[in-house]
Amino acid sequence: MKNLFLLILSALLLSSCANSPFGKKVIEPFSGNAYESNNRFFRATGKGESSSDNVAKAKADIEAKTYLAGQVNTTMKQVADNYLGQTENEKGADVAEKFQSLAREVMNTDLADLRKIGERKYFDGKEKKYTAFVAYEIKKNAMFRFMKKQARVNQKIDERQMAIIDKILEEQIKASEEN
Repeated sequence: MKNLFLLILSALLLSSCANSPFGKKVIEPFSGNAYESNNRFFRATGKGESSSDNVAKAKADIEAKTYLAGQVNTTMKQVADNYLGQTENEKGADVAEKFQSLAREVMNTDLADLRKIGERKYFDGKEKKYTAFVAYEIKKNAMFRFMKKQARVNQKIDERQMAIIDKILEEQIKASEEN
C-alpha cells in the first residue's frame, strides 16, 4: 500500500513537471504591473525585430506609440459616451464627435509628457537579427490638461461644447490625481 501511494505521488509529481502543450513560457522585458496602464498613467510597450538595429528600434517605437494612442482614444470614447449617456444631452452626438476628433488630433501631435521608461536591444548572432523593446508612459492628468489646451485653440468647438469638454476633462484630471 505504501509503495502504491509513493508510485502515484511520483507519477503526479512527474506529470506536473512535464512541458506545457503551448511550449516554454517567455518572459519579455517590460512586462508586469510597472509597465501596465493604471489610474495615473497610460503605459505601453513595443517590440521590433530586424536585421538592422535602427529598424528594430523604430518598429518597437511605433508599436508602443500606436498601442498608447489606442488606449487614449478608447478611454476618451468611453469617457464621452458615459458622460453623454448620463446627461442625455440633446446635441450629445455632436459633442462626442468633437471630443473624439480632439483626442485623435492630440495623439497626432508630439506630446511633451511622453516619457520613455525603458529600452533594451538584443542581437541574435545565429539569426543575425536585432530585437528591440521599448516602454513609454504618459501621465493621465498631463494628457487631459494638454487636451484642454488643444480644445481651447480649436476653432471648430463652440462655447457650449467647450464647457462640456472642459467638465469631462476636469473630472478625468481629478480622478487621475486621487489615486
